[in-house]
This record gives sequence, structure tokens and C-alpha cells, in this order.
Amino acid sequence: MVKYDLIVVGSGAAGMMASITAARTGKSVLLLEKLSKIGAKLKATGGGRCNLTNTLSNEDFMARFGRDGRFMTPALDALDHKALMSFFKEIGVESHAPDGYRVFPVTHSSSTIINALGEEMQNLDIEVLCSQKVVTLEHDGEKVTGVKTLTDTFKADNVVIASGGMGYPVLGAEGDGYPMAESVGHTVTDIYPAMMPLKTKETWVENCRADTIAKVYIRVDMKKYKKLSAKGDLIFTKNGIRGPVVLDFSREITPILSKFNEVPVLVNFTKGMNEEQIRDHFKQELVKDPHRNTLQLLQTLLPESVSIELCRLAEVDPALALSKQAGTARDKLIKFLVWTPLTINGHDGFKMAMITRGGIHLKEIDPYTMQSKKLKGLYFCGEVMNIDGPCGGYNLQWSFASGYLAGMLA
Repeated sequence: MVKYDLIVVGSGAAGMMASITAARTGKSVLLLEKLSKIGAKLKATGGGRCNLTNTLSNEDFMARFGRDGRFMTPALDALDHKALMSFFKEIGVESHAPDGYRVFPVTHSSSTIINALGEEMQNLDIEVLCSQKVVTLEHDGEKVTGVKTLTDTFKADNVVIASGGMGYPVLGAEGDGYPMAESVGHTVTDIYPAMMPLKTKETWVENCRADTIAKVYIRVDMKKYKKLSAKGDLIFTKNGIRGPVVLDFSREITPILSKFNEVPVLVNFTKGMNEEQIRDHFKQELVKDPHRNTLQLLQTLLPESVSIELCRLAEVDPALALSKQAGTARDKLIKFLVWTPLTINGHDGFKMAMITRGGIHLKEIDPYTMQSKKLKGLYFCGEVMNIDGPCGGYNLQWSFASGYLAGMLA
């Protein structure tokens, strides 16, 4: 039986990077993928455009992951966004940041990335076996000895688990790494779907589906969670909300929703304006055109569909002048313009989740090597660990950096 220096489980961003890095140091590497093709989930990232990373400094980058962000320090020191862009250039993929922030391959196609990684693995003689689902981690109680798949056993002194989380199960993410980690004494935290659309109790959102609102502020309206907030573009759906701000915010919402049936949130659709600023804005608009009715005034701030719904919520007549509305209704409308209440009451679970919140406990993994503190020769990288970031290349950069570190030291 062939014995490898390293077996990598999973062919996502983290797994392919770990394989390449290890093979470049002269190790014999076997990459096992349970689907029939490599990189299935990577193909879907960034809507197929593959937002590889972003241009933030390592400090700012880690801050966006919250209190666990510091865990990434050694991995980002080894492979930051500049080093990642250089790596791809080296294997024939030019990348750029058209908005100065998000980095994409110049082709804006994830296929470019997968093909380049696949070719590099071929050049390095990495053995890639697809349709091989790993079911058991083999060990002697002290160190790893290999893995078992549904059909075969493979031997190695080092194993990297890069099997991802549970988001997009149709693309192979089914949490396979969790039971393997638990089988050798690792703790897996509670798991939640993240980076996904959210459903609302309010049905009026359906009437606003044609419109995207830029620079929306959203925050949780619950005493215990009042510090949770996000900012970005919002899109209305048939039964809720989506868009970058919602994808980011869903990471915070899904764990709360597992405890409570509903999560009240407040949304500012007016780019952060307060009551005084809104009143001043209306005064200035009425100086330009004193004959504007309430709906026309609102449309200087918001699309017509949203303006109509806010009039209905505040019980004002959109055809009347603002000065002719009852004082209480007018005040209510301005309050709604500052903070519109919505109630999050559901989501579509992991099938619509781009990432997973939760995973293998970080305190059981050495951040300088990505090696397990429970079993020698076992390494983890990417989404299988309990660390996740917002939209904008964060999670892919982490996958590549952690994969690089694991592969270099495995």
C-alpha cells in the first residue's frame, strides 16, 4: 500500500492551497474529494466571479471577524492579500481590485481560479481522487495514520481536514469534518447557517421587490443584542430581505433566531439621517417646490414603492401635503424614516447559506501551525473551524491563508 506524506480531505480553496504548498516542499500529497469534480463550492463564490480577498490591512481584516479574529494572525502573516495575489500571478492568474477594495481575477470568473489551481496540482504531481468520501480518521491514539473512505483505506503521517462547513450542501458541504474531529476528542460548537437571505413577518416588503436601497443601516432591537448592527445595500424579496447587508447580518441573526421565534430589527433606509436632518431636508425640498405632496417629498429620499409602504405604515395620505397631515401621523412617518421596524422570523437553512457559523473549537488548534492539539499530524484549515467573516473576500482569504499554513507545516 502506498503511504503518502500528506492526505488532504476536501478540494475547496483551503484544501487545494494546502496540497500545493505541501507539494512545493517536496511532500507526496493525496487530495481526496467526495464529489465528482474539484472546487465545486469555490465555483459558486462571489456569484461565480470569485471575490478572492480584499485590500484591507491584516489588522482591519481581523477586526471584521470579531473577537476570534486574532487567531488568524500567523496565517495572515504567512499569506496576506498581497501574497495571495502574487501566488495567483505566479500560476497565471492576474487579479485586480476594480473598486479599490474587493479583489477578483481579471476574468471575473471562478473557473479561471479552479483551472489554475488544478493545473498547478497536476504540475506538482499531486494525486487527486474524486468521488472519495472520507468517513473515518485512522490513528494510533497519539498520531494520525491515515483515512478510510467508503471504498478504500489510505495511509499517511499527516492529514489536513479541509472539508468545509455545511453551507450549500448541494455543493458537497455536509459537515463531514465535524464527526472526524469529534472522534479524536475535538469540540464542535453549535452550528448555524450564515450569509443568506432572511424572511420577515411583514408582508409589505413584497411590494418593494423592484428596488435596491444603498447604504442601509440595520440593528437588532433587543436589549441583550442591541450592539449588533451592519451597514450596506439591501434588496427586498417576496418574503423578506437580502443583499450584502443582510448576508453579513445573517451571521448574527441565525443564532438568535434559534433561541427566539422572532428577532425584531430596526432599519434606516435614509443613509443614516436622523429626525432633524430629515425635517431639514424636507424644508429645503419644499423651498424648491412648495407644491410637492408627501409621496413626492419621500421620493427625494427613497424609491416610490418604499415611500408608499412607509406612508401606509405611518397612516398618512400620500397625496396630501406634509403640512396637512395630522401631527401625530407626520411625526410617526419621520420616525419610520429614521428606523423602520421589521421582524425576522425565518430563513431557508443551510441550503441557502454561503458559509457556516460555528465549527471546531479554536482553542484546540495551534494557530501557528493549524495542527490539532489533540492528535499529532492532524491539521485543520478553512471553514471547518469556528471562525467566519462577512462578505467581501474575507472567508476565501482565510481559507487560502489557513490552507497555506497547514500545507507548509503539515
